[in-house]
Amino acid sequence: MKKVFFLLLDEYADWEGAYLASSLNQKEDWSVYTISLEQIVRSIGGFKTTVDYIIGSEPDHFDLLVMIGGNSWGDDSKKLLHFVENTFRQNIPVAAICGAVDYLAKNGLLNHHSHTGNSADLWRDDEHYEPTCEFIENQAVRDKQLVTANGTAPIEFTSLTLEMIEFDTSENIEKIIFMNRYGFYEYCHKYGNPYA
Repeated sequence: MKKVFFLLLDEYADWEGAYLASSLNQKEDWSVYTISLEQIVRSIGGFKTTVDYIIGSEPDHFDLLVMIGGNSWGDDSKKLLHFVENTFRQNIPVAAICGAVDYLAKNGLLNHHSHTGNSADLWRDDEHYEPTCEFIENQAVRDKQLVTANGTAPIEFTSLTLEMIEFDTSENIEKIIFMNRYGFYEYCHKYGNPYA
């Protein structure tokens, strides 16, 4: 069973991981867990979430880290930074969106990957942001074992992350994304009714 950790800080952006989490959680060989610095976090939308793991108590092995954006990524916790850096060192796939990408930039973790985010202008004064790879003005970007996305790109973020982890065939991932982007009836016109 493959494990994915959704890293949620307080005031996390609940909509940014919804498509990805629901896709992963519907497949029998993936298990979705939440992880944070605190036992309980609240989303921007007001959802109160009791997380599965506090950083430092998680299992040794997991297969994907998803860093969901929000309003608390200015956190200077050494425990948080160690966890994220260690994930990169182990070459575990990482998907980060919105404020979580800002965090990676601030800590020098984007420097060797092509990437996107809300704006590279936000990082100009970050002393550890010294990219050797370019910032790309796309909704989401995949480079090696890293997916980055801006805060308006939950669907593109989902698509590239599913591709990165080889979640399914390209055709089946395309169908998942098409349904989320265009809705049930457009899906039926193109692919037929999946419930018929």
